Amino acid sequence: MPDDPYALFADWMAEAKRTEPNDPNAMCLATATPDGRPSARMVLLKGVDPRGFVFYTNLESRKGGELASNPHAALCFHWKTLARSVRVEGAVEPVTDAEADAYYASRSRGSRIGAWASRQSRPLEGRWALEKAVAEYTLKFGVSEVPRPPHWSGFRILPARIEFWRDMPFRLHERRVFTAAAGAWSEDALYP
Repeated sequence: MPDDPYALFADWMAEAKRTEPNDPNAMCLATATPDGRPSARMVLLKGVDPRGFVFYTNLESRKGGELASNPHAALCFHWKTLARSVRVEGAVEPVTDAEADAYYASRSRGSRIGAWASRQSRPLEGRWALEKAVAEYTLKFGVSEVPRPPHWSGFRILPARIEFWRDMPFRLHERRVFTAAAGAWSEDALYP
């Protein structure tokens, strides 16, 4: 297996894209409040490179607020059909406006309008309120471009630790952990 955690992740993600029936890029994102109360939810990985793991969201959502006040997070990918998982931990930084604009422009028109209409994570009076907001923004933008809302962007998790787990017989699983230090990766095996 590769000694570079990004190369190993790319290999595993490529295999997951071939075998997972739905959303091989789905990951559990764990954040915490300033006082350390954890919160986890599923999001989609939208990019990975040696700078880190990228996802996008409404900055006014619960996760957006938690990341603004406590810029550290953890990810967990689980590919059931492969009997593998990957855990990522690290600091978080915002993506650049250019990155957010480029990804936002790649989304379907309906998803772009939805980004304007959804007051993500806040109480919803009823489904009609969301549908009304979608109709209002659809009318507002008409046939023109739908710009990226100021409250919508992305985050990059800068890994300090990446762990690869693979199911093995008799629960003697294989665990490889990569730890970043001084710009380089060190690797250790862990007991299952």
